Amino acid sequence: MTEWIDEKIHEYKGSSSSSSDSENEKPSSHGWRKKHLFGRKASVHAVLGGGKSADIILWRNKQLSGGILAGVTVIWLLFECIGYHLLTFICHSLILSLAVFFVWSNAASFVNRPPPKFPEVILPEDVFLTTVHSVRYKINEAFAIFGCVASGKDLKKFLRVIGGLWILSVVGSWFSFWTFFYIVFLILYATPVLYEKYEDHVDIAAEKAMVEMNKHYAVFDAKNLRITLAVVFFIMQTHDDSTPSRLIN
Repeated sequence: MTEWIDEKIHEYKGSSSSSSDSENEKPSSHGWRKKHLFGRKASVHAVLGGGKSADIILWRNKQLSGGILAGVTVIWLLFECIGYHLLTFICHSLILSLAVFFVWSNAASFVNRPPPKFPEVILPEDVFLTTVHSVRYKINEAFAIFGCVASGKDLKKFLRVIGGLWILSVVGSWFSFWTFFYIVFLILYATPVLYEKYEDHVDIAAEKAMVEMNKHYAVFDAKNLRITLAVVFFIMQTHDDSTPSRLIN
């Protein structure tokens, strides 16, 4: 039995190694091509959607990007360090805005200045409906994923979700909500520009990490294959041993 299992393992390793060797030979025959992270072909600016939003995230407009970072930092300091509450902050912001515009409107005639022009804000129906439909689709998709995980059909996915939620709960217990939100914002706000600056080094390190992960996965997969083949062989052997007794009976 062990010789048969070892033979299957060697055949499995030989096929995987031959495929990996053929993959390694392809760049030499067709020329070396740089592999980007997640297999992307476009630039970082294009992946982020381009336009002003990508310019802000990649710090092309440093004044605007720095202003957004400063504003979020001030909000975090108000809520976390000073102990401001969200409803109080919204009400105070509206009071300050109304007071400024009220004084400006009444004092404009005395200083020979035009009064402030309030823009007429009207939400377009098509944009609003599109947003609602997209949110509805995401909510339904989340409920579908929850039902698929909770049904018990995929044990690996269930364990991954439980492990991810448990890790997130542990990390969330270390910080308050606003601190956690601020840390996530800093990571998401700084990662694209740092990656664009050190793109070559990150891609090389990520490629090496993927090679090592594939090696460890191959060893783990071979062990699982050995266990699976052993179980299948044991079931086949027990089935063959029980067949003559059934025939005799």
